[in-house]
Amino acid sequence: MADPTAILADLVRRPSVNPMGRSLSGPEYLEGRVTDYLLRRLAAAGIAAVRQPVAPGRDNVIALLPATRTAAPVMLWDVHQDTVPVDGMTIEPFTPLIRDGRLWGRGSCDVKGGMAAMVAALERLQAVADRQMTVLFVASVNEEFGFSGALAFARLLRGESTADDRAVCGLLEADLAAGGPTLAVVAEPTSLDLVTQHKGAVRWRVIAGGRACHSSHPEEGKNAIYPAARAALAVEALATELLTRHPKHPCGPPTLSIGTVHGGTGVNLVPDRVVLEIDRRLVPGEDPAAARQEVIDRIAAACPGEELIHEQPFLESGGLSGEGAAAAAAAKRLARAAAAVGVTARPQAARYGTNACVYAATGMPCVVFGPGSIAQAHTVDEWIDLQQLDQATSILVQLVTAAE
Repeated sequence: MADPTAILADLVRRPSVNPMGRSLSGPEYLEGRVTDYLLRRLAAAGIAAVRQPVAPGRDNVIALLPATRTAAPVMLWDVHQDTVPVDGMTIEPFTPLIRDGRLWGRGSCDVKGGMAAMVAALERLQAVADRQMTVLFVASVNEEFGFSGALAFARLLRGESTADDRAVCGLLEADLAAGGPTLAVVAEPTSLDLVTQHKGAVRWRVIAGGRACHSSHPEEGKNAIYPAARAALAVEALATELLTRHPKHPCGPPTLSIGTVHGGTGVNLVPDRVVLEIDRRLVPGEDPAAARQEVIDRIAAACPGEELIHEQPFLESGGLSGEGAAAAAAAKRLARAAAAVGVTARPQAARYGTNACVYAATGMPCVVFGPGSIAQAHTVDEWIDLQQLDQATSILVQLVTAAE
């Protein structure tokens, strides 16, 4: 029987670090090693799987495990292949360590644990004679920085395929013709609870321009740091104000922050360019474009006449609302599967975002679910509880084999 712990150890040994928009290269970056592993493993298990190219060196893995009954509904399982970087980690990031019922390593919690549970469940289901639903498995790329893998697959669900999607369309031809998935389970560390609503986000870069010169005559140039600093103070003021809006929302209030500042080349040079990266988190129902425009207007008011360029967002999502009868039914189905293996899966709201917002935008009811706690995600000593890993695998199997 497929062992999710062994699969997780294999995944942690294969780095899949997201450069997070930086021009970085090296053996630990991008998802290719995980992609290749998944394709080999699924093929060995007799599960049909193909690549969907998304960007150079970055391919989604799409697999299909058909139901054993006719006219069965299709369920989407999504899990992202990428992890955050390893800067500052206090453990060896790519050497899995198992001790005291935990497995340590980068991605063990976010979200290779969820991936291992899904892959182990698929392999166990392959040997089951009574599968009530078809499982469409998507291991997507670039979730941590831009959702581009999920967006590429969602385009297929809307019938917007490209030449690179030929293999995927061939695999899914019958299911896409029948209308596609009726619900989605998106893997994230939820401690086996059910996240039915979470925040959205809009992220973009602001470039403050100036004119370079030698610092011995700074008056001959224009220091780009000064308008960037005024812009940052305007963002800080708005961020404080946003905390008073929707204070009782289950996902928490909307938030705003500056995540990175880059500028200058040396202390003896007046810089002509500073780049700020802005993160605006939305409560479900907020409009990403309107939220972004409010930030732009506040910065403009604080920096009259300055050269400030707002790039187009590199991430934009409206969040997951959890509204509607179909979403409620999807959560109840997953809760029943959890109860059948002795786990109480409670509905929750989250302050973070996931690929679920991409699929929800297509009209698909979504539930975010998986082993591990969000408190361990992205940490310097990331780990996952292996009992939850086993329980998640059993829940996913039950989800497919249980009758409606």
